[in-house]
Amino acid sequence: MGQLDRRVAIVTGGGHGIGKAYCEGLAAEGAGVVVADVDGAAARTVADAIVKTGAAALALATDVADEKSTLAMARSALERFGRIDVLVNNAAVFATIPISRVPMEEIPVDEWDRVMAVNLRGLFLASRAVLPAMKGQRSGKIINISSGTALSGSPMRIHYVTSKGGVISFTRTLAREVGAFGINVNAIAPGSTLSEENVTPEILAQRQRRVEDRAIPRVQLPSDLVGTVIFLASPASDFITGQTLIVDGGAVMH
Repeated sequence: MGQLDRRVAIVTGGGHGIGKAYCEGLAAEGAGVVVADVDGAAARTVADAIVKTGAAALALATDVADEKSTLAMARSALERFGRIDVLVNNAAVFATIPISRVPMEEIPVDEWDRVMAVNLRGLFLASRAVLPAMKGQRSGKIINISSGTALSGSPMRIHYVTSKGGVISFTRTLAREVGAFGINVNAIAPGSTLSEENVTPEILAQRQRRVEDRAIPRVQLPSDLVGTVIFLASPASDFITGQTLIVDGGAVMH
């Protein structure tokens, strides 16, 4: 028996990197997993691998910045599984869709808009798409992925950091709105994490340098985040809402 048996989880941005790790971890705990990613082929690869383990999975090509796409995501999940218990809002412009690392005045306006469209509009649209099902069930878990940079500040990517700060405010506000329906809304703020999209010698050296800021002195991996997602998706967190859990090895403490 897994902690999430008979539950259904949607993971946006589930086809790559950390999102893939979330999908695999949720499936290992018994959840039926909807792998939603703008890269439909990657979503299918992850879903097929999960099915081979004996778990249930559905791959969906999903653009979270598009309302019709998020509504289709929720509808397909309900058609396949009959319910939606967990939404992990993981899709973001950062790793799989590179953005500029430059001073604010050099960031193109269209790049700012693209980051906000995915990282904040996408969060809004995906959450709104699943809320009718969760309200009807009188239960649900929405888990939003923020970033430790939203708490500490980080130069040269002000659009990304600003969007991740918005994730925290969104989480607190939505938690207030839907708590009476038995829906929990929480956020995770990961530290700098080494994933399959950013393993270059330069990035690896950068991650190694950041180890010095951590109480636990090692590079953070996607697997370090999976347990927190499972906890927030499970009944063990039923009386926790509106919170941001920092998972970064002790770099940021508050």
